[in-house]
Amino acid sequence: MHAGASEEKIRQVPSAATSDLFSERERVALAWAEAMTVTGRRVMDELFARARAHFSEAELVELTAAAALENFRSKFNTALGIEAQGFCVLK
Repeated sequence: MHAGASEEKIRQVPSAATSDLFSERERVALAWAEAMTVTGRRVMDELFARARAHFSEAELVELTAAAALENFRSKFNTALGIEAQGFCVLK
């Protein structure tokens, strides 16, 4: 939020695909992160093409690395019993 995202925008991340608060670039970034995060799902060619329309090769590598790091942290924290800090909307 320090970088400018409002609390309302953060609350609407689960509905970003239909929310007016998100640009198409942001929607693609979130779809990319979700596709590479959900077990059994992968980044399909159509999403790759959408991402390349909005991100340079370097930006896409950086986006992928950031999502992969958060996935690593999630698995790492779960294994060590580190609880969520109240930011996750999943119950």
